[in-house]
Parts: sequence; C-alpha cells; structure tokens
Amino acid sequence: MANAERSKDVFNVRSSLALMAMAVSGTVYAADEAATLPEVKVSAPKDKEKTDGYKAEKASSSKFTAPLLDTPKSITVITADVIKDTGSVTLEDALRTVPGITFGTAEGGGSIGDRPFIRGFDSQSAMYVDGVRSVGGQSREVFAVDSIEVLKGPSGAYDGRGSAGGSINMVTKQPKAENFIGGSVGLGTDSYRRVTIDGNYVINEDIAIRLAALSHDANTPGRDEVDMNKFGFAPSITFGMSSPTSLNLSYYHLKSDDTPDFGLPFTLAGRSKANPSSPASVDKDNFYGYSSRDFRKTQVDSGTATFKHVFNDDVAFKNVTRYDVSANDYIVTVPDDSVGNVANGTVFRAPKSRNATTKTVSNVSDLSVAFDAFGFKNKANTGIEFSHERTHNRPYAFNPNITGAARVCTAAMLASNQCTTLENPDPDDAYTGVVGVSPTLTTTRTITKSAYVFDSIELTKQWIANLGVRYDDYETQSGSFNRATNLAGASFENKSHFWNYQAGLVYKIQPNASVYTSWGTSSTPSGSTVGNGSDTLGVNNDLTPERSRSAELGVKWDVLEDLALTAAIFRIEKTNARVTDALGLPVNAGDMQVKGFEVGAAGKITSQWQVFTGYTYLDSEVVDGGGNAAGLANKGNRFANTPKDSASIWTTYAVTPKWTVGGGAFYGDKQFGNVANTVEIPSYTRLDAMASYKIDKNLDLRLNVQNLTDERYFSSTYSTHYAVVAPGRLAFLTLNFKY
Repeated sequence: MANAERSKDVFNVRSSLALMAMAVSGTVYAADEAATLPEVKVSAPKDKEKTDGYKAEKASSSKFTAPLLDTPKSITVITADVIKDTGSVTLEDALRTVPGITFGTAEGGGSIGDRPFIRGFDSQSAMYVDGVRSVGGQSREVFAVDSIEVLKGPSGAYDGRGSAGGSINMVTKQPKAENFIGGSVGLGTDSYRRVTIDGNYVINEDIAIRLAALSHDANTPGRDEVDMNKFGFAPSITFGMSSPTSLNLSYYHLKSDDTPDFGLPFTLAGRSKANPSSPASVDKDNFYGYSSRDFRKTQVDSGTATFKHVFNDDVAFKNVTRYDVSANDYIVTVPDDSVGNVANGTVFRAPKSRNATTKTVSNVSDLSVAFDAFGFKNKANTGIEFSHERTHNRPYAFNPNITGAARVCTAAMLASNQCTTLENPDPDDAYTGVVGVSPTLTTTRTITKSAYVFDSIELTKQWIANLGVRYDDYETQSGSFNRATNLAGASFENKSHFWNYQAGLVYKIQPNASVYTSWGTSSTPSGSTVGNGSDTLGVNNDLTPERSRSAELGVKWDVLEDLALTAAIFRIEKTNARVTDALGLPVNAGDMQVKGFEVGAAGKITSQWQVFTGYTYLDSEVVDGGGNAAGLANKGNRFANTPKDSASIWTTYAVTPKWTVGGGAFYGDKQFGNVANTVEIPSYTRLDAMASYKIDKNLDLRLNVQNLTDERYFSSTYSTHYAVVAPGRLAFLTLNFKY
C-alpha cells in the first residue's frame, strides 16, 4: 500500500471465503498468495470509527506504531463499555477486571491512593493520563475516562522510570464532531447516589466543546463509618478539528471528602514464615478509627494544552503541555499490632497523617513519520519529554505522641480511648488527644529530561520488527525544614542517567493472527514517586537504579464475530534491587524474578454475547535478598502483593433487543504482605451481576449488584499491621441517557 494510502482510515476487506478457509485449516499464507487476494477499499470518517464493545483495536499512544494485533507486547485495554457495564466508578474498580493486578496500601510513609502492582511489581510511579505521568497521591475517578490501557512487563522504553511490572494510562474524553448530551443517574443501597453528565457541542466544523461532570455520595457497604463524597468536572475544547493544525485545551477538577479505612489488624502471636499471621478473626464491619478525628480530603486540578499539526499523510507532530496540582490531606487510624495488644484482645489506635501537595509541569513533543527505507516500510515515532515535579508534605502532630513499647494497652489507655477492644471498637469514642500541625516540612523535587525513538518495520508481509530506545536524565532531591526552630534538616539527592530498550519480532501466521517475541527493560531510581510512595530518599540512597528486564513469547488471534484472543509466557528479573544491609542502610544487592503466563479474551463471541476475561499465573521468587541475616532468610520467598493465581471474567448476553443480562467472577489467590512472608491474606472469589433494559434509543436502565454473595475478603495488605477489608454487597440502579 502506498504511503498516502497507509495514513488514511482505510482498511482492506479480504475474501471472506479465503479467510474462513485459512482460519479452519490453520494454513500459513505466503507473501505472493496474500497479494493475489481480491481487495475492497472502504473509507470510514474519523469520528465514525468503532468505539463500542469490549475489544480495542489499538492503543492511544503514538509510541505504539502498530495495531495491538501487531504489537509485540501484552496490552489490555479496558474499554468504556467494560467500565460502564461492570459499574466501575474508580480506577481501582476498573483494574480489578484485569488479572495479574493487585493493590498495595500506604506503605512505609507512602500516601493513601492508587498503588497498583502489575506482575508483582509496584507501579505507583508508572501512572499516566493521556500519556503524561501522574504521580500525586490520588484515588482516581473514571467519569471523564474513555478507556484504560494496561501495559504489562518492563516498559522503560515507553514510559521511563518506575515501570518494572508495567504501566497504566487513562485516556480521557475529548471533543467529537457530533452533538450529544448524555449521562447517568444512579441510586442504590448504602446511600449510593451518583450523577454524571457528558455533553458535546459542535460550534462549527472547526470547533467543538465537551464537558464531563460528576457528583457522587455513598457509604462503603459492610464498613462502619466509612463513606465517600466526590465532585468533579472536566471541560475541553478543540480548535481546528477539520484542519491539519489543531489545539485542544482541557481542564480536570476532582474534589473528594472521604473516611480513610485501614481495616483490621493482624495477630502478632506466632508470626513467622512457617506460621504467617492472618487478619484478626473478628466482625469485618469493625472500624478502629475515630469518626470525630479521621478524615481524608483530596483535590486534583489539571490543565492540558495539546497542539497537533499534520504536515502530510506521512508526517505528524504533537506537543502536550500540562500543569497539575494534586493535594492529599488526611488523618487515619492504624489498628496497631506492634507490641502484642491484639493477642490480648485490645488494639492501639495509632495515628498516621499527611498534608501534601504535588505540583507538576510536563511537556512532551513527538513526531510520527511513515517512510520507506532500504525497501522496508517504516512507521516511526520520536520525541522528547521534560517534567518538573515537586511535593511539599507537612503532616499533623499528635499530643500525646505514643510510640514504641508505650503502646501497650493499659486500663488508663482504654479509658482515654487511645486503645479500644478488638471485638467491639466504637468509632464514636471521643478522641482525647490534641491535633496540631507538625513543624517539619519535607520537600521533594524531581527533574526528568528524556528522549526516545520507536520504529515498526515491515520486513515482509509476514515479519514485523518493533524497536524502541529511551534515554532518561533523572535528578531528585529531598530535604526538610523545621519552622519552629528555623533549622534545615538533612538533605538527600540522587542523580541517575539510564537507557532502556524494547525489541520485538512479530510473525503474521494469518492476517488475523500473529506470534511474537519481545525483550524489554526498565529502570527504577531512588525517589521515583517524588515523595508520594515508600521509596523516599535517605541515607545512602544515591544508588544506581534498580534494573528489570523481561523476555516474553506470545500469540494474538482475532476470531469469531469480533473476539481477540491473547496468550503469553514471560520471565521478569530485577537485578541490583534495593535491600537493607546489616547496618540498616539501603544497598543494591537484591535479585528478584517472576515467571508466569497469562491468557485473555476480549470482544464478541456472537453479535449478542460479549466477554472480557483472563487468567494470570505468577511464580515469584526472591533469588537473593542481600547479604545480611534478613536477606538470607528471605531467599526463596514470594513477592509481597503477588498471588500465584488470579482470574476474572465479565460477560454479557443480549437476550432480546431490549434486555441484556451479565455477570462476573473475580478470583484472587492468597498473597503475602511482605517479602518475609510472615503476614498473609486469604484467597477469595467475588461474584457480580448485571441486568439492563433498553427503554428506547435514548434511555436504558441498568441494575448492578457487586459482590453478590456478600463475600467478606481483603483487597490489600500492609507489610505488618493491617489488611484492608473489601466492600460488601452493593446494589444500584442507573438510568443512562444519551440524546
């Protein structure tokens, strides 16, 4: 196909009989045979591309220079229909439909917020919105999201720092070339109330505006005193929609007021690798915090300008500039088990807090080029990135501030409500201490400069090579200042320069089927979460980045009505991992690896039956935990937050043109809370159900029942003190409209 044809929205429809014959027989087609097939050219307007259903054809980033079928990488796209049908309202809700992803807690000084683990590795610093990094401590919403892309395996060439297990990109709603007004009104159990608006208006052929908005208020089923309240809006406007040059201006605002919840304590007695501790066997409704003291308030404000210019059919330029402010302010109670209280039937109410603001300025420029060189067709993308990220954290001070062995619960501490009973905590107990503002302000600043290039090379009709390389210049600093004494505290910094690569080879068995192999790397320097995670800078943290590398072999096959089947086996190894030495200092001395495989399916089995499903097996191992006693003891252990088996299935069936029923099952194997494997949470199976009725072409009603059997399980775990209880059964009815 000529260059001019290749860049247009044109696809070839091969002879259906020939394709069916090849699919049944499994025959591998040759280049000359493919060239003789009759060809029909069909043009589709850009805004009429297929966007519904559970199957995605390509990823949004221009770094992916080929469709998903021809990309040598495991990528799962959670489409808008999957998000809607499952009743997902947060990023965490949506990600639970993807096996191989678990969730961590606010660990080691890290902030409360989204902390996904992909294939066993922390991906908190590998979160993106429209391809631009998003590092602030947030609990992300989906009201302004079109789709969510999960890139699996070390992805440093695509994303830069911190993507040892993969990365997550949220694709936002943008103006379209059609007028519509849509949204939803939802009511349910546990005071569930949710209203969304999504409207698009075309001013003229070159200008369109879009507005998404949200109001959400609900309790958490099965958790005493835990509730959430959110409000948000996301306007955007595009100039030059029908011209080669366009400018999009968008803004995102989300404000929340929630009750933070750290669940149930672990039991301390008998804790060891041979006999790991489990969460206390008490009523899972138990809440150990103070309803009068505990709170969490967040606010995100983000403005983005995206400039695009199409020079011709083969060359396009894009620049994205974003300013982002994320505030995370909370006091939360840890049900502390550190000194043996839980074994004696009491719990110390340990306070944790944060009052942090992260400000980020980012600029990404890239150039996409299609060209022929040495007889090969190339689709290349190259770009540069710059970001300046800064986090200020000034937490709260508590008086009395009880630490260490003084946390042993006495009659006096029970009387003052600093402790409570394990079986019957009362959230309405009066907090008898005093809350003030800490005099210590900690500031973390990170500057990153990066450059990358990708190329998809069509070697023959059957062979496609995919190559990518990225260079990062990374510098981070962290220091504290005491406002009471006007004295600066210790200051730390890390400067790193690192290369990452991606290399893959695709063999097209048939036009709708491919086999691939790929290799990739990632680098995780100290302080990569910019003061929002557990990798804070400290003594001896001027270390070389942790290095991860992977090898993957997979197959992708489009079958039946419109169903994408995928399978992959992989091995990921992290070398020079940071561990603690005999002096208590971090050093690059660890070695960790995970081996596994996954299978998945997304799309239509028939015109009435859709499915979104997968299974992941992860065999994780601490190969070398470091040279000290703790490191030797951890050798051979499994990763934290990494179940061996996880599976999910979500499916819907259109019984009649008006009635659709559906449901899902989600399974997670037991998982440890730390690499010492001394605390664990049990396996679980959760069932969901859905039914919808189409009133007319503009209105439909949908009933969702999440956790149908009211399974009381744990969604995440801390390394020592507590496990977070997942919500119980929730039922809600939603009226969806679109005109």
